[in-house]
Amino acid sequence: MKNFFQTVWANDICGKKAKFFCANHDWRIFHLGAIQKVQGANLPASLLSWASFPCQDLSLAGNMGGISSARSGLVWEWLRVMNELPQKPPLAVAENVVGLVSAAKGGHYRRLHNALVEQGYKVGAVMMDASWWVPQSRKRVFVIAVDSDVPTSRFEANHPGWCHPAPVVRAAEGLEKRVWWNLPKPHAREKSLDDLIDHAAPCDTLEKRKRLLGLIPERHWERMAAASKDGRKVFPGYKRIRQGTQVLELRFDGVAGCLRTPEGGSSRQFLVIKEDRGFKTRLLTVKEAAALMGAPAGYKLPGTYNECYKALGDAVAVPVSRYLAENLLFPLAEMIMKRGAHDLA
Repeated sequence: MKNFFQTVWANDICGKKAKFFCANHDWRIFHLGAIQKVQGANLPASLLSWASFPCQDLSLAGNMGGISSARSGLVWEWLRVMNELPQKPPLAVAENVVGLVSAAKGGHYRRLHNALVEQGYKVGAVMMDASWWVPQSRKRVFVIAVDSDVPTSRFEANHPGWCHPAPVVRAAEGLEKRVWWNLPKPHAREKSLDDLIDHAAPCDTLEKRKRLLGLIPERHWERMAAASKDGRKVFPGYKRIRQGTQVLELRFDGVAGCLRTPEGGSSRQFLVIKEDRGFKTRLLTVKEAAALMGAPAGYKLPGTYNECYKALGDAVAVPVSRYLAENLLFPLAEMIMKRGAHDLA
């Protein structure tokens, strides 16, 4: 988004993520600490406020405690901070996993939507998969709020579109000041995971390779053989427990599984790579993970493997945020500035 917006303030409680931010951005605008201690009155004026709040209580991989639980409930602190600002940002975005709209029959989303409406916004959610741009399956929900006084009709549709799948439609049914944002459908991605992988990266030892290959279910061996005949060479997978047994479940569509934070062995993504004489195995490298997130060339990756993987697994895919900025957020910001609806002095 840096080609469209200049970041004036950023916050996270994780020191490892702080290292990433400060290695690639202006460290002077970063605040390390709990959002509960942030006071909106002390923050600079802005056109856009963005919150990528914790997903653990909304994710199927988490405890599903909901949007009022300790971690995902931090979104209410974001709203508190915005309410304390001397001047409310005319644009706001909240990003999270699909569970925000699908869990509790959409109840978590409706609470957030109504809270934003109470703060004077009209609101619409979109769901987009990073696989439109990069070979990673990564569906995320973006709740996009605009000051109610801003005329947005040229950015709206009369009905749900490609970025409003059934869970979004159900969650938004009957809500006040609901908007169907009209976004152009992106062009199909050209590159697959095979094109991104570093085939010179070190692979597992023979012993570890045999152990991993032994976890692949028979039906996946059959699918891998068929895909190999069609030219596919790279098969990503995660370890899973199925019927009490650990297995390595693979994908065969040239797309990596969703990157996650590396807590626990099942959160690390493995690759099975086809060679002339068989198969080799290894973990996804940090540079490959960065490429799957759409990080630009030269992006600095400080820290250990786990620290890098965690920061990347918690991030928003760059091409997705860029797409939103180019096709909706920046045009809205330009219109707001031209109307004199916001003073950044």
